[in-house]
Amino acid sequence: MTEPSKKAEDPRIEEHDEELVPEDDAVIGRAVRWSLLAVVVLAVIAVLTIYLFRRPAPHGPEQKIAAAPPAARETPAVPPKVAFTDITQQAGIDFVHTNGAYGTKLLPESMGGGAAFFDYDGDGDPDLLLVNSAHWPERLGSGPRPTSRLYRNDGGRFADVTAQAGLGSLSLYGMGVAVGDYDNDGDADLYLTAVGDGRLLRNQKGVFEDVTRQAGIATEPQDWGTCATFFDYDNDGLLDLFACNYVRWSKEIDLRLDYRLTGIGRAYGPPNNYEGTHPRLYRNRGDGTFEDVSAATGVQVKNSATDKPGSKTLGVAPVDVDSDGWVDLLIANDTAPNFFLHNQGNGQFIETGTESGLAFDRMGNATGAMGVDSARYRNDSDIAFAIGNFANEMTSLYVSQGDPTLFADEAIPEGIGAPSRRMLKFGLFFFDYDLDGRLDLLEANGHLEEEIAKVDPSQQYRQPAQLFWNAGPEASQTFVMVPAAETGDLARPLTGRGAAYADIDGDGDLDVLITQPGGRPLLLRNDQSLGNHWLRVKLIGAPGNRDAIGAWVTVTAGGITQTRQVMPTKSYLSQVELPVTFGLGKTAKIDSLTVRWPAEGGEQKIENVPVDRVVVIEQGKGITG
Repeated sequence: MTEPSKKAEDPRIEEHDEELVPEDDAVIGRAVRWSLLAVVVLAVIAVLTIYLFRRPAPHGPEQKIAAAPPAARETPAVPPKVAFTDITQQAGIDFVHTNGAYGTKLLPESMGGGAAFFDYDGDGDPDLLLVNSAHWPERLGSGPRPTSRLYRNDGGRFADVTAQAGLGSLSLYGMGVAVGDYDNDGDADLYLTAVGDGRLLRNQKGVFEDVTRQAGIATEPQDWGTCATFFDYDNDGLLDLFACNYVRWSKEIDLRLDYRLTGIGRAYGPPNNYEGTHPRLYRNRGDGTFEDVSAATGVQVKNSATDKPGSKTLGVAPVDVDSDGWVDLLIANDTAPNFFLHNQGNGQFIETGTESGLAFDRMGNATGAMGVDSARYRNDSDIAFAIGNFANEMTSLYVSQGDPTLFADEAIPEGIGAPSRRMLKFGLFFFDYDLDGRLDLLEANGHLEEEIAKVDPSQQYRQPAQLFWNAGPEASQTFVMVPAAETGDLARPLTGRGAAYADIDGDGDLDVLITQPGGRPLLLRNDQSLGNHWLRVKLIGAPGNRDAIGAWVTVTAGGITQTRQVMPTKSYLSQVELPVTFGLGKTAKIDSLTVRWPAEGGEQKIENVPVDRVVVIEQGKGITG
């Protein structure tokens, strides 16, 4: 979430050393980096010294050598003109996030809340949940308490149905949300993370019931829940719950650490001096209850230097990296090494982040990692993870290197590194915004400190989102940042946090929502009119995992093969819609469509697939809608 505290490099941050806990093992990577740098510097000095003192005197007159003309540069790839239009108010979204800030600068206030697009009432339209936080207990008044808000979608217009859906009295310091039909009754259920107790909400025909305790979800008041996901880790057809936590936090700890910015005063401090926490994995028993199997499955990793919990998690990406049929987990940790939990298929995970090349950045540093997403954006077998990092840290783009468990950060050569460096990135995701058949990347940005520009003129509190267009394999760089002037209201400066997408109006392209802490969300309608064809696929699994979370859909059209995973967990604290979208460009014919169903469901080939519509595919039956 925040940049690591570096007193020598950034004297504006003042720390009270007597209150600090040992820093996380980001220092290991930095130590290696500086050791290597020192060796390189000494070598360069030696070479220059030899050259300067042994350089021979020039002989004869200066000779002119005709230089060869520079090689012709490749014609720059130019993104298509696609504007996003702010329709928040027009669509009926009147939500304002409450973060409880009153000047004390408590760290959770800066984090914002997530959002989820999901079909809560089963009518085929993506509805919208916006997660709210709360006032701090000492600031509670006599008025109504803030609650998360549920909006029912009716063709792109939204109506507030919070009260009738049973959520009107649910007030907590909410952070993130996970969506999944854990009881396989056809209704999408919710898990809300929070500072304090999380909540499992069972959807019973459009009305949500808090079943946290009876389901065995044993969160604690001292927890700080962040991201979460429903996925089937043991392939039994039942969705399990993986709930991540951030740091060991309390108001008292926050005030004792007392981070400050020179010229501003008390500030939202970095997490590297807070103790880490463990995530929890709950196995679905199939009878409406869950069993905590966190310790037994290897998902709780300790800091090797302190023997304390090593996770400081803000993002999670569930994906079957090596196509062995078992879903793995990438854990994005803030100022601590990222973890890659490799599913062994026997109920166990092994953490291999360092060995896989996913733990640190190119320089050996742990980053301020937040939102994360995965995709095969090159339309080949290589899987990539994109991770949004803190200001003055590039977005990470880890791409598999032939071996599906070996990654390298290719953010710089792929065109994302330099343009993303200055921004403070939270939510991000891959999506094909122009429907040309190539996955693009969107990042939601925004700083933590309202007055950051006073101490760092290169930074602003409100920052525009960034859109990176995928120019394809023949371009010199895969991603090209779309000029802000050509993205419409997407370029509006925000304090961006959560980000999600869905086709809210049924026109085939993907619309975007970005949340803000203590402010209004921004709902952006995708107004592309490029004439590209498209296909949207909704899966129905059988007999379990009705939403087929974890399935892979592969479409070949016009000589291009695209693959999408059915996985709503993306970005930062948020969830996207379940149907997967394929842009087809000018191709109007599907050559083949294959579904690799989760668990032991096998592969299913679908014939005679139409374009420019949503197709519903039921396991074992084919297209049913």
